[in-house]
Amino acid sequence: MKQRITQLKRRKAVDTLRSKGYVILENMISPDLLSNVSQELDQWFAKTPRCQGDFYGEDTTRYGSLLTKAPSSQDLALHPDISYIADEILGPNCDWYQLNLGQAVRIHPGAPQQPPHRDEEMWPCPKSCEYLINVMWAIDDFTLENGATRIWPRSHFASLNRDMDEAEAIVAEMPKGSALIFLGSVTHCGGANRYFEHRTGIIFSYSLGWLKQYENQFLAYPPKVAATFPPELQALIGYKVHRPNLGGYENNCPSVLLQETLPETLPAVDCLPPEIEQQLAALRSQAA
Repeated sequence: MKQRITQLKRRKAVDTLRSKGYVILENMISPDLLSNVSQELDQWFAKTPRCQGDFYGEDTTRYGSLLTKAPSSQDLALHPDISYIADEILGPNCDWYQLNLGQAVRIHPGAPQQPPHRDEEMWPCPKSCEYLINVMWAIDDFTLENGATRIWPRSHFASLNRDMDEAEAIVAEMPKGSALIFLGSVTHCGGANRYFEHRTGIIFSYSLGWLKQYENQFLAYPPKVAATFPPELQALIGYKVHRPNLGGYENNCPSVLLQETLPETLPAVDCLPPEIEQQLAALRSQAA
């Protein structure tokens, strides 16, 4: 069962996220759901090789396709409080926002600190709005000793700098079952694990619906798999046209691929936002 916060706390969370670039919401997952997610994750951590490269970290294990590998995590991806925040931050700049990434991360003892970075760097262009929000769900307690995420507050108001002053960073300590939410424009990194046990978290990130996703959701969840998901999750991973006419299949909404039977041919169907539909209707009326 998912925990819920009040409307006032939701609004405060959005305001804090905009001003500081991050916010921590504690105890967002019920003990039963947390236990289920943790058990589902462990079997995949046991058989997934450790990462390669300085960025991912060679003393870290990561894997994707979480919605099928850890089915209980679907509740986290669709958490209503996170959806509210995404609606506020991303909603005004796209027809709908999408799941950009679902990833499990385990930082093992002895892992060094990750290089400071911003997740919006995957889209290398000037930005006039927020492209992304990240949600780090704490499956274990996050502490200074075990590698809790480090955040540089308000860094989204400055240009990117990898040579950050460590004294200006905060350590996102939080009890398991909590969520760290931060903007894609904020400088952050995974902390060094100086503890004798690993630190496990889940990242679900959400991006503007017209961007290319970090994780190719259609490969992670092809139609036969996505057809088993609830409709809101199908839409979140991209089985939905982003108006006007972006991301379709045979000039239709890609959700047609989730039907039990698919016609051999399909008519091309407009999928336009209301303002464009009105403009075209006015032009047609003038021409009549």
